Amino acid sequence: MHSIDPEVDTNTGTALEKDGEAAGEERLPALTVVIPARNEQENITALLERLAPALVPLRAEILFVDDSDDDTTAVIECAAVLSPVPVRWIHRSLAERSGGLGSAVLAGASAACSEWVLVMDADLQHPPEAAVRLAATALRHDVDIVIGTRYAGTGSTGEGLAAPGRSLVSSWSNRLVKAAFPRRLATVTDPMSGLFAFRRSTVDLRRMQPRGFKVLLELLLRNPSARVAELAYVFEPRHAGQTKASLRQGATFLRQVVRLRRQRLVGQLRSGTPTGRERLRQAWRMLAFGLVGTTGILVNTGALWGLAHLLGLHNLVAAAFATQASTLWNWALVEVLVYRGRGSGSAAGRGVRFLLMNNALMLLRLPFIALLMRADLGVYSANALTLVALFALRFLLSDRVIYAATGPEGGRDPVQLLVDPAAEATPSAERQQPQTRRRSHYLAYRYDVAGTVTIGSQIRLPELEFFRAGWVDDEDVDIAVRVGDVGPRRPRRRAALTENGSSDKVLRYEEHLGRFGANFSVELGSSIEIVVGPLLARSPHVVYTNIVEALLRYVLVSRGRMLLHSACIELDGTGVMLSAYTDTGKTATVLRLLREHGGRFLSDDMTVVDAEGNAVCFPKPLTISAHTLRAVQADELTRKEWRRLRLQSRLHSKGGRSIALRLARFNLPIMGINALTQMLVPPPKYSVDRLVPCRLGSSTRVEELFIIQRGAPRLADLGFAETVAQMLANTEDAYGFPPYRYLAPALTIAGLDHAELKRREREILEGFLSGVRTRVLASDKFGWADEIPRLVRGEHPAAEAGVTPRQPVVGWPSWRREQPAAAV
Repeated sequence: MHSIDPEVDTNTGTALEKDGEAAGEERLPALTVVIPARNEQENITALLERLAPALVPLRAEILFVDDSDDDTTAVIECAAVLSPVPVRWIHRSLAERSGGLGSAVLAGASAACSEWVLVMDADLQHPPEAAVRLAATALRHDVDIVIGTRYAGTGSTGEGLAAPGRSLVSSWSNRLVKAAFPRRLATVTDPMSGLFAFRRSTVDLRRMQPRGFKVLLELLLRNPSARVAELAYVFEPRHAGQTKASLRQGATFLRQVVRLRRQRLVGQLRSGTPTGRERLRQAWRMLAFGLVGTTGILVNTGALWGLAHLLGLHNLVAAAFATQASTLWNWALVEVLVYRGRGSGSAAGRGVRFLLMNNALMLLRLPFIALLMRADLGVYSANALTLVALFALRFLLSDRVIYAATGPEGGRDPVQLLVDPAAEATPSAERQQPQTRRRSHYLAYRYDVAGTVTIGSQIRLPELEFFRAGWVDDEDVDIAVRVGDVGPRRPRRRAALTENGSSDKVLRYEEHLGRFGANFSVELGSSIEIVVGPLLARSPHVVYTNIVEALLRYVLVSRGRMLLHSACIELDGTGVMLSAYTDTGKTATVLRLLREHGGRFLSDDMTVVDAEGNAVCFPKPLTISAHTLRAVQADELTRKEWRRLRLQSRLHSKGGRSIALRLARFNLPIMGINALTQMLVPPPKYSVDRLVPCRLGSSTRVEELFIIQRGAPRLADLGFAETVAQMLANTEDAYGFPPYRYLAPALTIAGLDHAELKRREREILEGFLSGVRTRVLASDKFGWADEIPRLVRGEHPAAEAGVTPRQPVVGWPSWRREQPAAAV
């Protein structure tokens, strides 16, 4: 711990770190902890003693926004001297304190020097240890807002709300705001938490108008597309001093909710229809809504007649009850016939909002019914007239509020992400099964990938068939895949990824249908234990592609190799690699090169590479997409296989994948849908030698890399930095399907977290590419296979003259006979 020499500015007090480095060489902090404080002099020292040392590994600073009238500023200045992280403070005058804690948070965020801002209280009700875990989660995950939650996992209000009534007020306030904003707070369990962090570049602070304590609520509502994660923590009692909560703050909170709900409603009503096609669709919806409303008037009038004439109820009371009958009738028809399930949330939730809307309009109608009846208009006519008069408003509220479609770019991420450090880890697969339903844990299928990673599985993994290795010991595999029940049996309202904390971290992904959904868990210990639910076990392609390969990628990185998204062949003794975005034409090009120019096949989709420039074979079965069919000329395929291939290739093409990715933005069990789809229509996968006569190569030293693109024909060299960035982007593109982006940031393998694994992967790639020439080859007629051999032979004339090519650099796997490439 080193001392800090405070230098105080005239406007803001700042303790600047003096460590001998020039100011220009100092790195900006990755995190700013903003702590609003008002008369907290008794808590500052204890807070910094617990918080500052824990922040050192995160490269953070602490910024107090002080609205105090006591000696809090002086205490901050004294305590900052001993802090191991930089401490700054802003003391606001009385005139600057308008808006209370909300404006203090905005002032701190505006003065922050970092990308991430963490907000916490100064009274130690937010435990510093929980704040540091929350900050680490924010820096690790691909999210925009991280919330400390008291209402999920092992989170609790604890003794912090032990006073009579406080816990009740807090929980009901939480329910109130979630009911008022069901869509924007769908994946948030504690929208009024005071412990949270946000990424400054992804939220618009200029739109913020917070009043009082509930800053997070405003942040979430004004940034509906922000990606959210939560961390469970226990709310502790104040360390010292008096709480700032009061009836006045409660009234301010209610005014804030009303203001935000009103602004949201006005925004929805003002939302236009930007295209002519959408205007036409809206006109059709309005016509259908009007026809349904006409039947509703008949139902309403019939109910009114029965209640008033037969039962003798007062006309206005009968009209109120008749509204309930027609509302249920109208909602059922509107839900099924007009909008057909459109809109976010559940049908029951939409029904409740439809009921509330009609009852609110009923309160508006009843006085007019009474006035019309006084003007000698009959009750039935008056009732029908008010229903017709409010038709346009009722349609507008339904179309733009209740049934407003939430586009994939504008809604909250549908998967809940919860980090729960205090939760016990899920038991291992063997202990997880109930005694009445034990399953065998023998790993019948074992694989040795590139002599680097061993995998054992209870289900066959067709993508790894080439690597079958019976000699691998069942108990010594690096990754084990078992079948078991994951999570509770009851359904969930939405998918969730939960990260449990223990010596062996456990990640659990659960979808909507309980044990009948696509659930799995990953236990990250000395070996990795994957447990997949029964549904996933029947779709091994999804198990491998969505779970196993993501883990294999990072285990290889931890052992000095990279799983690079690319194809690799050997032409005339020269190692040639092809890379492209998914479904560009890479597979078709590889098939043509092998059929027309010979050579050895190493890989089509993924290649194992090292920092010395070596590529090791990774011959997964080839997936034949729609545009690849033209390159398939295999006499071995039967007519039945050809017919099936035409259907499979379209479903498993880029178009099908893009549709699935769009659906993944909605609250759908997308992984379960994917698994069922793969079960009904298996992906079109064939070994390369079934599609084209060729021989397999074990390894090669890559000298030529072609990044193929569609477009106007061109050939251009690509610089080293651009090549590294492009290859990383191409590799990342292969892992876009859920739940990879939730799973990957939570991984820790061989003591390396996700950020360190990514750094090592880049280092391996940079070493691999250091001796490789990279060129961009574009074609508008899928003509890459015509150009690549000419370009390779132009660079290696000796190969064209018939010189025997050099042998592979690495000898894995070792086959008994290696024939020279010229003999292929």
